Amino acid sequence: MPYRRLPNTDVARIKALKVAYKKGKELPPFKLAFSQSTYAKIELFINSFEKAMINYKAAYNNQIERSKEYMVLMKKAKLYLSHFIQVVNMAITRGELPEKTRNLYGMDIDEQKVPSLNTEKDMIDWGKKIIEGEAKRIMSGQQPITNPTIAVVKVRFENFVESYNHQKILQQNTQRMLNELDALRTKADEIILNIWNEVEASYKDLPDDLKREKSTEYGLVYVYRKNELKGLQLLERNLFDFANS
Repeated sequence: MPYRRLPNTDVARIKALKVAYKKGKELPPFKLAFSQSTYAKIELFINSFEKAMINYKAAYNNQIERSKEYMVLMKKAKLYLSHFIQVVNMAITRGELPEKTRNLYGMDIDEQKVPSLNTEKDMIDWGKKIIEGEAKRIMSGQQPITNPTIAVVKVRFENFVESYNHQKILQQNTQRMLNELDALRTKADEIILNIWNEVEASYKDLPDDLKREKSTEYGLVYVYRKNELKGLQLLERNLFDFANS
């Protein structure tokens, strides 16, 4: 025997609510298979739930779309920071700069590798150190590093930081919308369960097949268990073979 399956996605929830709401608008109370108090709950709730769904989807899509731009800016900033450090290290290797120059950028004096720039925090920390270190070096009268210059590196770094901060705001907005939607999901599930219980109770005296048929008009969903589905498929094949024998 098929069992009733309550909706477990937002799309399924709003569909169940809309089907019941449509029934409540079309039918007079004495013909409706659920109570007027339940209909009033649907009427008060459905718009706020659908709006919460729309708001969350819009916030999520905006975050995803902006994240593409953010990733480009992050890669650019990482590339320029890495290249700048490599140029400094090569100048030290050639003897054009003393090893102690690395200290100005927050690096160990004998560190010849590019520091880890694998996370946003790494990039922000090292970006600040490198920009401040080069500013100190230039102020002391030394020739600026070129190809890339710190001015170019700074532009790339600041673009990344600005996008990073904006992305954090978008993530917070998305999470807030999700929290609001999640709070409404519980209420939606309660209303739908109440609708379905009342509908089935209204048709309780009908044969099971007819009760399910009537209930599905109100959005109720019935599914067969796997073993039952296999049995039905086998029965259908046998009937088909018999009809064509």
